[in-house]
Amino acid sequence: MKTTIYSTHKFDRPSLEKANNGKHNIQWLEVRLTEETAILAQGSQAVCLFAGDDASAPVLEKLKECGIKYIALRSAGFNHVDLQKAKELNIKVARVPAYSPYAIAEHAIALMLALNRKLIRANRRVMEQNFSLDGLTGFDLNGKTVGIIGVGKIGGVLVRILDGFGCRILAHDLEPGLELQQKYGIEYVNCEELCAESDIISLHVPLTESTRYLINQKKISMMKKGVMLINTSRGALVDTKAVIAALKTGQIGYFGMDVYEEEEGLFFEDRSEDILQDDTIARLMTFKNVLITSHQAFLTETALQNIAETTVYNLDCFETNTKNNNELIL
Repeated sequence: MKTTIYSTHKFDRPSLEKANNGKHNIQWLEVRLTEETAILAQGSQAVCLFAGDDASAPVLEKLKECGIKYIALRSAGFNHVDLQKAKELNIKVARVPAYSPYAIAEHAIALMLALNRKLIRANRRVMEQNFSLDGLTGFDLNGKTVGIIGVGKIGGVLVRILDGFGCRILAHDLEPGLELQQKYGIEYVNCEELCAESDIISLHVPLTESTRYLINQKKISMMKKGVMLINTSRGALVDTKAVIAALKTGQIGYFGMDVYEEEEGLFFEDRSEDILQDDTIARLMTFKNVLITSHQAFLTETALQNIAETTVYNLDCFETNTKNNNELIL
């Protein structure tokens, strides 16, 4: 099946080529899918999209005009796709529901440790032959209360890791898991109680209308002064301007983010020669207690292999009209 893959990067093309093994006729594009680039899919039956691609209603209409029948997502999240419009246009959409929960959970832990022990600042000092320890004091994770919002596959892995550190774990989820509660002694509480009692808060829920700006000025005001906030899920779970205001007052003591609500067209690109136009992320970059990674939590060899294999499987199912549980429109 002729497939156009948008947002191709050096880090993911080899795994996709290996998984495809010549089965599908692939057109590789480095550009993002937008209204302007949709025409490049002309002649293909399917497109393959990454997290930063735009699959809003106007773009889907252009894809339909180009003859696109299928969309294979290289991500678990699908908030960048207008599923209602896709259904109206009879475009089938499939995703990669789980590629490596360990990759995301471990990256969340890496952000926690790097912020707490000020590893970035320490490394920069040493590279300048400054071996002073002043200002680098951290805290023991052991005994700290960590709140996890969203205890699915990723949150469940995080629970197991944090239990090893000796943390008290609070959890908030619409469907509490009895097994995790029994095995690790986690405490399910409402979101307000979690905010009030946690030393560290980590977000692991999908972006929906009900979770958009889940962390806002009101929730931040409930948190302990100096709280650590970690977001490796979706950028718009967090009201970034409210976080900046809280960083300025010290209400938030540490902020680790791997995702950003305005990351489209910014993350996954080399902008080192450009003037940064986004004032919000530019302000975040001025804080010493903020650590930003550009949506790389998923980036492990295991995850890339799983994403590639599931993506090709989804394309196979499209081509053979085989039932597929990864489809989002049934």
